[in-house]
Amino acid sequence: MSTLPSYPFSLHTLDNGLRVVINEDHLAPVVAVNLWYDVGSRHETAGRTGFAHLFEHLMFQGSRNVGRNDHFGLVSAAGGTLNGTTWCDRTNYYETVPANHLETVLWLEADRMGGLLDALDQDNLDNQREVVKNEKRQTRDNQPYGSWLELFHELGFPVGHPYQHSTIGSMADLDAASLEDARNFYSTWYAPDNAVLSIVGDVDTATAIDAVQRYFGRIPAKGRFPAPLPSDAPPHIGSEVRRTVPDRVPLPRLFIGYRIPPFGTPEFDAIDVLATVLGGGRGSRLYKSLVLDRPLLQPPDGNVMSPWPFVGGASLLIADLPAREGIEVDTLESAYNEIVENIGVVTDEEMERARALITSDWLHHLATVDGRADAFSQFTTLFDDPGLVNEMLPRLLAVTAQDVQRAAADIIRPDNRVVLDFEPQDAEAAA
Repeated sequence: MSTLPSYPFSLHTLDNGLRVVINEDHLAPVVAVNLWYDVGSRHETAGRTGFAHLFEHLMFQGSRNVGRNDHFGLVSAAGGTLNGTTWCDRTNYYETVPANHLETVLWLEADRMGGLLDALDQDNLDNQREVVKNEKRQTRDNQPYGSWLELFHELGFPVGHPYQHSTIGSMADLDAASLEDARNFYSTWYAPDNAVLSIVGDVDTATAIDAVQRYFGRIPAKGRFPAPLPSDAPPHIGSEVRRTVPDRVPLPRLFIGYRIPPFGTPEFDAIDVLATVLGGGRGSRLYKSLVLDRPLLQPPDGNVMSPWPFVGGASLLIADLPAREGIEVDTLESAYNEIVENIGVVTDEEMERARALITSDWLHHLATVDGRADAFSQFTTLFDDPGLVNEMLPRLLAVTAQDVQRAAADIIRPDNRVVLDFEPQDAEAAA
């Protein structure tokens, strides 16, 4: 562990509450700017779902001094890249540009943090509402197996839990949203004291902080935010939840999920390693047994099993099991359960392989300025601790085989699983 890289950083807080993390990296003349807002789909209320994701789109539609398409245009003209994403626990916006364009990006981000309402009109709202609805059609409604994500949100958490709906939200809620509703959501959550700004790259810390102060310092703090919605959840689902989903798909596919402890806990760390032992890559137990030894499973594009990291009371562990042509789902599910429910002894070889994969993935993420900026924003927003960028990998590598075995015994059990069985519709039903 002593040979692992450590990334020096400084944490600053402006008078208005904006937290700023700076990591100097002079290897290349580029800089990554990553801004996380502490608002995601779990902060939404009944009848107002989908707003966090809607604002991911609206934030690119102009602000006080920036035209509707100018944010993309200015960053692209500078030779940079940019985007935004929404998750249950946050919304983020990021740009990577040549280092001499840092102030351009800071100005753009500050202008929409403090001046979006000047450009948020009915036309913008209507336009982006239709964009979101079309995104749902493309990625969920008309995508083979596309409803699995929303079904896991619905079935994996207790009724009324803030994770029970996905980030895309309800189209009925978006249709019912007024301009006043949208403006209220922005005014509630988009403020400097609800955000973390990370800057990683070829910068001088003092100069960068001066620039941040110049562009963000005059944006007023909000001061108070709504209390978090109750997110406590029993550690186990309580019984098996099974859903057969007729779909326009060529082959059957199983998704099997388990409720697990929240991200950031030692128990989640152990399950992260467990997922790598069972379903991470070609050397995992599930790949060797279901793809190589018995050809029941289609070779997956990624891992067979992965944890979803949520911080609000519980997370999920998901196995993705597309059946090979001609294989009965019952046969595949029985073979899968035999492997995961009888984990037995986790060997030294399996732990060494899992640690190597986790190390490779984590260091690859941190090797880029944009990946590192995202990690600093993540750990500062969720845990108020940017130092976890340097501490998380050692924590994962310290997980023992006994920790993994205990985690498996606790969460991989029949009364703690959701099983989604996607079956091809017959020709008549499809028509």
